[in-house]
Amino acid sequence: MTQKRAESSRQIAILLSLYNGETYLDAQLASILAQTHPDWILYWRDDASSDSSPEKMRIFAAGPGQGRCVEITTRHERLGVAGSYAHLLDAIPAMPYVAFADQDDIWEPQKLEWALDAISRRPAERPTLYCARQYLTNADFTVCQESAPLRRRPDFPASLTQNIATGHTVLLNAATHRLMRNNPPPPSVLHDWWAYLLTAAAEGDIIFDNRCVSYYRQHAHNTVGATGSFIRRAWAACRRGPKVFMTIFRSNVTHLLSQPENLSPQALRLLKDIAAARTFPARLCTLFRYRRLRRQRFSESTVFRLWYLFSR
Repeated sequence: MTQKRAESSRQIAILLSLYNGETYLDAQLASILAQTHPDWILYWRDDASSDSSPEKMRIFAAGPGQGRCVEITTRHERLGVAGSYAHLLDAIPAMPYVAFADQDDIWEPQKLEWALDAISRRPAERPTLYCARQYLTNADFTVCQESAPLRRRPDFPASLTQNIATGHTVLLNAATHRLMRNNPPPPSVLHDWWAYLLTAAAEGDIIFDNRCVSYYRQHAHNTVGATGSFIRRAWAACRRGPKVFMTIFRSNVTHLLSQPENLSPQALRLLKDIAAARTFPARLCTLFRYRRLRRQRFSESTVFRLWYLFSR
């Protein structure tokens, strides 16, 4: 009985949302099955696919994944990526740890073991999020490069300007899961960034593993892709322009301010100062007061600050 209780305290709920992922799903499921940490349950839902994804998943659940897969069927309509994962987070029972999985990536065998080893060292009552680097591959699974390492320590001010928690690398403890229950992200923000924001705002721990723990497949149908090229990222940001980014930035501030009970005093003060700073001089003072309101690269921080200062 003691052994079973010890194992269950390290159990991980893996959340997987499917949407027309039949091409790559088998490889992802095989990599989950090959994990060196075996104490997991895969909770999944189909987000109104028109291909064979749900059938493939049910075959896996009845075969290699038997007894370790639970289909969430409380909602059948298309919710989108953020909405689907928000529903999964609400629907599953309380678990010690929660991991996000994508349908088209592949995990290193030690991925869960590495994440659990890092996150389990932190106090259970303190919100904690683990994330890591990835190998970036093409659609045929050829590694192109590694995702960028962190240049600056993650903290709450930085979380407002940039997400460093790539979804399929993330592991949450129960305290962060509680913050996310019945608390969906604002529009245009995905579940991984929202988890990072909520954890950092609550003065929780953000653990970034410099190892690559997964293979992040880049193909024509990625909901959100990645590129290790700074030039490509910069060009994409310039094409989008400041309006899109600053709308998301303000939306995150507003949504976080609506839940002061989940905020540390420092986070609440920063958010109130940002919300109150409506003129150029006030925004300039905010940037001087909060020097860590910045992105990972100096050049990207400069662009963010200019957009922040001059946005309407």
